[in-house]
Amino acid sequence: DLWPKRDWGYAGDYVRGMWQMLQHSEPDDFVLATGETHSIEEFLAFAFAEIGVDDWRPYVKQDERFMRPAEVDILLGDPSKAERVLGWRREVEFPELVSKMVQHDIALLKDQ
Repeated sequence: DLWPKRDWGYAGDYVRGMWQMLQHSEPDDFVLATGETHSIEEFLAFAFAEIGVDDWRPYVKQDERFMRPAEVDILLGDPSKAERVLGWRREVEFPELVSKMVQHDIALLKDQ
């Protein structure tokens, strides 16, 4: 199904957060997350819009062999401690993340 919601985040933001954790004076536990969720359907809508396609449904097929037997409905992290203690903030919002991913794939295809 395409209804599950995920806390989609940009790896570069998380790597910066990990570096900030390493600079912190005391060991501690932190969660790096966006604090917001988007469904897989939302991801598809943004991705296809990036290439000028309004309706992604004719192009997406689900294969039951790759479906998780026990899907988690919502995965959402709370970054408030990392924001408060480390001053960490994500810099890449969801639409930009999807755009970066699509543009990266397009560049890979052009190189083939």
